[in-house]
Amino acid sequence: MNTILIKLFATALTLSQVTTRPDAVRTQFDAATDGPKVVQLLRDGCAHMRKAFDIEDINLDELISTAMEDPSAVAGASAPKILHGLDIGELNTSYRQFCKGENPANSPFDARAVIEFYNKATENLPTAEALRDKALPGMTQILDGAGKPFAETFEANGRRLAVPIETVPTLVQKAFIAAEDKRFESHRGIDERGVIRAFIGNLAAPGRPQGGSTITQQVVKNLSVGDDVTYERKIREMIVAARLERILTKPQILGLYLNGIYLGRGAYGIEMAARSYFGKSVGQLTLPEAALLAGMPKGPNFYSPDKYPDRARERRAYVLSRLKEEGAITDAQMAEAVKADLGLKPLDTTRRDSGFYVVDYLNREARTFAGVDSLTAGSFTVRSTINAGLQRAVEGILQDGLANYERATGRQTWSGPELNLADAVRRLETAAPAPEAAPQAAPTVTGAEPPPARKGKAAKVAAKSAPKPAGPKPAWLRGLESARPVLYDVRWPLAVVLETGRNGVRVGLPDGRVASLDPGLARNRLQPYDAVRVKLREGKGAPRAEIRVRPTVQGAALVLENRTGRILAMAGGFSYPLSQLNRVTQAVRQPGSTLKPLTYLAALNAGLQPNTLVMDSAVTLPPIGGVGDSWSPKNYDGGGSGPTTLRRGLEFSKNLVTARLLQGGIAEKAPASLKRVCDIALEAQIYAACEPYYPFVLGAQPVRMLDLAGFYAAVANEGARPAPYALESVERDGRPLYTHQAREPVRIGSADRVAFYQLKTMLQGVVQHGTAAALARNGATIAGKTGTSENENDAWFAGLSNEVSVVVWVGYDNADGTRRTLGRGQTGGHLAVPIAGRIFDAAWANGVPKTPLAGPSPEARPLIADVGGEHFRRSGDGRVADTQFRLVPRETVYAGRPDAEDGDLAGGAEDGADVQGDYYGTLTGERGPRAEPDLFDPFGERRPARSRRAQGDLDGYRPWPGTSRSPFGDDDYDTRPRRRDPDYLFGDEPRY
Repeated sequence: MNTILIKLFATALTLSQVTTRPDAVRTQFDAATDGPKVVQLLRDGCAHMRKAFDIEDINLDELISTAMEDPSAVAGASAPKILHGLDIGELNTSYRQFCKGENPANSPFDARAVIEFYNKATENLPTAEALRDKALPGMTQILDGAGKPFAETFEANGRRLAVPIETVPTLVQKAFIAAEDKRFESHRGIDERGVIRAFIGNLAAPGRPQGGSTITQQVVKNLSVGDDVTYERKIREMIVAARLERILTKPQILGLYLNGIYLGRGAYGIEMAARSYFGKSVGQLTLPEAALLAGMPKGPNFYSPDKYPDRARERRAYVLSRLKEEGAITDAQMAEAVKADLGLKPLDTTRRDSGFYVVDYLNREARTFAGVDSLTAGSFTVRSTINAGLQRAVEGILQDGLANYERATGRQTWSGPELNLADAVRRLETAAPAPEAAPQAAPTVTGAEPPPARKGKAAKVAAKSAPKPAGPKPAWLRGLESARPVLYDVRWPLAVVLETGRNGVRVGLPDGRVASLDPGLARNRLQPYDAVRVKLREGKGAPRAEIRVRPTVQGAALVLENRTGRILAMAGGFSYPLSQLNRVTQAVRQPGSTLKPLTYLAALNAGLQPNTLVMDSAVTLPPIGGVGDSWSPKNYDGGGSGPTTLRRGLEFSKNLVTARLLQGGIAEKAPASLKRVCDIALEAQIYAACEPYYPFVLGAQPVRMLDLAGFYAAVANEGARPAPYALESVERDGRPLYTHQAREPVRIGSADRVAFYQLKTMLQGVVQHGTAAALARNGATIAGKTGTSENENDAWFAGLSNEVSVVVWVGYDNADGTRRTLGRGQTGGHLAVPIAGRIFDAAWANGVPKTPLAGPSPEARPLIADVGGEHFRRSGDGRVADTQFRLVPRETVYAGRPDAEDGDLAGGAEDGADVQGDYYGTLTGERGPRAEPDLFDPFGERRPARSRRAQGDLDGYRPWPGTSRSPFGDDDYDTRPRRRDPDYLFGDEPRY
């Protein structure tokens, strides 16, 4: 039996069942025994269909006779294509067998073959119940902290906002029914009359084919069986449609249809289409607007009002005429609507290019707190804490910082252009002429702030270099505008290579201008129409561009509001398309010295003062519990600088000072001191569990950035730690599913307010003249700590102002098990601090107040004495406890200064009256009128000559003399001399 004939008979068997026995459709037949049953079903179906032919005034016998005599008379020039593979004689014989009741001897019908095809087509048939209960994928709108639209999230083919059918005006419903399925209210899922008319119409007038599918069938096709153009799909579609009609009402089916259809402009469903085309909700649509949308399902691209307005008007007029025929509108209403302007909202060609890590995080939070499986499972409204302008700025700053690092260190690698537009440009050149090019402005992005207006000479230069209308847009510009960049969230402009000859490389820019390109490491590797990222250099004459290459190094940044814990900005990596791992919330890395403030906090809480002397010299701590090895950390090259104040130990990140604080500075025994530090870490929720080993105090245990930021926010709040969050609320159809309950920050009881305030002032010193001195210009408003892990694998800065905390990390991913160094001298101070500084600037530019760091709270103020610029703890009786020599005896200091005489060293006064004397002044570097350069001042100008590399550790974990082993047992640890920064402004080695 002819293959096409088998498929036609299997389809006819389906149509026969759903029209004559819709309540008892069989999906499986026995090929050996059910042949007669199938024959009878086909005969019943043909009898039913003949009635439909009669209703439509079609003489089927005459049509078949004409086709027998001259097929081209029925199908015209397309007859050979339409009837390809079919024997007209076999069709006529089959017609007589099943529609005329004859039993021809030469029947081509093979029941077994038809049954086998039918059975296979109906295997694993979707159930109508599943379709009834199906949740349509939807678009969730995410609002920023100001309540403005920030982002949309949806699955592929799911950019929709589902609305109840009750909210769709009756006239809109009638418009779609009139255009797509005029017998929707009367048929039972299959409109046999529509099928007949479409079949005959396609034979008699081939061209753009007629459909014949009902609204119910379209629902099944769009949401269940797919849109394959096959007989198998048609069979499945008809069966499920018939069953769906039995379990859903007509309004329910129409609601599924109106919410499910694609209507162009990336919009699925009537509500999203109304917003996209007209900027209004479906309930506000006018008659001409409703008719325009009702005409779209037949061909959203073919009838696109953006591309083909004349076609769209013609289709709209057809829908209006159908409404008039159905009595839904009057002649006057139709005439007025036909003449109406299309009234389209301008097509939004901007694409979201920020916030992808944030949206991912919000989706996770919604799953946890709102019980939502996915924000794309329906249409939700999500309110977030994000500052949209700051978010976009943070991402761009991080991208620039990472690229600058690799460019400066020669670590850039060229992996080819982002894409090539040659094929697209070629197609556009051979297509219809482009529309006139309007004057092009610099490309804008939703949520971006407009550039400031230029004045004077700058305005003249800008006007001179601005693009001018120049007739039709060139093909390269249209290709660039329609390109889908791989790195869609990278801030650098995408340009297309136009020339690569001897005269250099020239590129076309998104605003239509042409610029000369410095190809950098891509020299001699670029091809025409390569799309590459560039950085523009504006000036006199034509613009110039430099190529930008995506780095392999990664990074992350977070901005947290101190009082509330609101996440204002979060960048989880260089680019979301390259890696969806959010390094703010989903990764842990060694924090290095950004964890040292925990130890200093414990020491301050134990009663030490910022001027307490600590020996910056070799120390060995005993095994914990008598198990394992003792610990003997060393500064870089094994050196130490002798007596050092607690403040200076933190400002210049002294490892030996940090370790010695465990030996009597916090508790009598080192293990007990370590436990107190761990207790603070646990209560501050930096860790869920604290590993009991000494290198913990130097940042050996990996930390999550989000948790570290919470601790620094607590420092800003004098010990009150906020719970970081980004999700304010989730709503669906106006009904709240989740609302974040505002909570006061939880106080960290392991240290008091005085200790936290003293720590904050010491961290301010880190910024003013310590390892983060690159931020000294903002030293009145920022405090913080740099950090660099072993072998410069991780570079950190954690900083705080009164209002926000900013944490930045730079490093290479180590998912493959290898740890890659950033390189000698590439420390937190060099890499993370500049990025953080720009982020603070962006925060202040986006509404975060810039205020001097606050003094002590009313609760802490009575317990603090300010003397000589330092902040000392008062005891219960109001006196300042003198702890200057608690860890380093006075005799030890005298022993190192043979020319000292009694009284040369201030101190010993319990009331603190003399703590501002010479010795305190020299030790802090703050000399009063009586102070002279002191040989014992580790930072004094007359310090005896000494190797700068012996001044201490560069903020991480360093090997100590006599062994090649690091504190991590890495026998291959590189002990080569460290690179000296020629621009470093202080006499001591930087400790990052």
